[in-house]
Amino acid sequence: MTDVSTMLQRIKDDKVKFIRLQFSDIQGQIKNVAIPDIQAEKALTEGISFDGSSIEGFSRIEESDMVLKPDMSTYALLPWRNDVPVARFICDVYKPDGTPFEGDPRYILKKALKEAADMGYTFNTGPELEFFLFKMVDGEPTTQFKDLGGYFDLAPTDLAEDVRRDIVLALTEMGFEVEASHHEVAKSQHEIDFKYADALKTADNVVTFRFVTKTIALLNNLNATFMAKPVFGINGSGMHTNCSLFKDGKNAFFDPKAPLQLSETATQFIAGVLSHAKSITRVANPTINSYKRLVPGYEAPVYIAWSAANRTALVRVPAPRGNSTRIELRSPDPTCNPYLSFAAILIAGLEGIKTEMQPAVSANQNIFAMSEDERKQAHIDTLPGDLYTANKYFVEDELICKLFGKHVVEGMDKIAKMEWDEFCTAVHPWEVEQYLSRY
Repeated sequence: MTDVSTMLQRIKDDKVKFIRLQFSDIQGQIKNVAIPDIQAEKALTEGISFDGSSIEGFSRIEESDMVLKPDMSTYALLPWRNDVPVARFICDVYKPDGTPFEGDPRYILKKALKEAADMGYTFNTGPELEFFLFKMVDGEPTTQFKDLGGYFDLAPTDLAEDVRRDIVLALTEMGFEVEASHHEVAKSQHEIDFKYADALKTADNVVTFRFVTKTIALLNNLNATFMAKPVFGINGSGMHTNCSLFKDGKNAFFDPKAPLQLSETATQFIAGVLSHAKSITRVANPTINSYKRLVPGYEAPVYIAWSAANRTALVRVPAPRGNSTRIELRSPDPTCNPYLSFAAILIAGLEGIKTEMQPAVSANQNIFAMSEDERKQAHIDTLPGDLYTANKYFVEDELICKLFGKHVVEGMDKIAKMEWDEFCTAVHPWEVEQYLSRY
C-alpha cells in the first residue's frame, strides 16, 4: 500500500486532473481509457473495468468484461498537456477473477521473459524505429514529402529537423534516454534511437514512442506514419531490433576466446531465431504492406542468413563486443506489436540454446549478388514474400503458437486471412493503369 500512497501523492503533487490508462490490442495499436484523478486510488488498487468485446482480438461479447491494472513504473506526464496536466500508465489486462487475460500481448511477453529468467537470463532489446513525416492537406494525411533530405542531412535540406527535435524533447520529458536522432535515407524519412533496456520496458517504450511521435507531428500539421512502405521506389521503414542476453550481470553473448568473440550461447540463440524466421516474420511484419519493404534493392533483408559484417543478412552481429555484444534482427518493421515480436524472438532464441542448435556458416558476401545455386549451396533460404505465406508458417509453428496461446493465434490468423482476402479482391490503381485503356 506504501507504493500506492507514494504514487497518489505524486499524482497530487503533479496536479494531474486526468489519467490515461493505456494498453495494446494484439495488433499493437495503443488503446486507452481516461479517468479523472479522483479515480486514481481505485485504479491503483482494484483496477478499472472496461468492455473488451470491441477491442481487436480481445474477447467475444459473452466474455467481454476486462480489468485494467496500471504498472506504476510506467507513470509519465504527457508533456504537451501543460494547460490541464494529464498522466498516463501502461496497464496489464486481467479477467474479473483476477487472472491475467491470455490475449494481453504484455502478458505473453512476460511469459517468455519468465522462461528466460528460469534459465538465468535477462533479455534486452534496442529497436531502431524509422518513420516518415508527410504533409497534411485540408486535415487529411498525404504522402507529400515535408523535406527532400537524405541520410544524416541538416537544415535547410532537412526541413523537419525542428519537429524531430520536439519529438526528442517530449520523449526525454517522459523518461526516455534518447541516444541519437537523424534524417534517414529516403525523403522525409527519420530515425530516433533510444537506449536499450529489458524487453518489457523497451516494448512499452516502442508503443509510447509511436504515440508521442504521431501526436507531436499532428501538432505541427504533419502526419507521422510508421507504415512499412508508404511510397513506391524509395526505402521503406524498418525497426531493426538489437538483442542480447545477460546472465549474472554479464553479457552471455560475449566470449573473448571464441571465434568472432561470440559465445556458444550467442550462436545457439542465432540458430534458434533463424530456424523460426519464417513464422517470426508474420509477427514482426504484420501487414500486407510489410512485404513491399522486404524486397531486394532497398536495404531490407530477404534471405535467412547471419553475418558478423554483412548488412544483407537477416541477422547481423554489430562490431562492438564486451557488454555491448548483441545481434541485430533486421526484418521487423515499426507496424509490429513489439510485445509479441520480442516474445517470438526470445522464445525462438531460447529453444536454440536449449537444444544446442548451430547456425549455418555465416554469409560474408553480398547475398543479393549471389546466384540461386550459390544461395542453395550455402543453405540460405528466403523469407516469406507475402502475409498469407508468412501466416501459414506462423500457425504451423508449435513453439511460438504454444507461447502465444490459442486466443491470440486464432485472432492473428483471422486478421491475416481477412486482410489477405480484402487485398486480393480489391481493384488496385496499378490494375486500372495497366488494363483500363488496353482492353
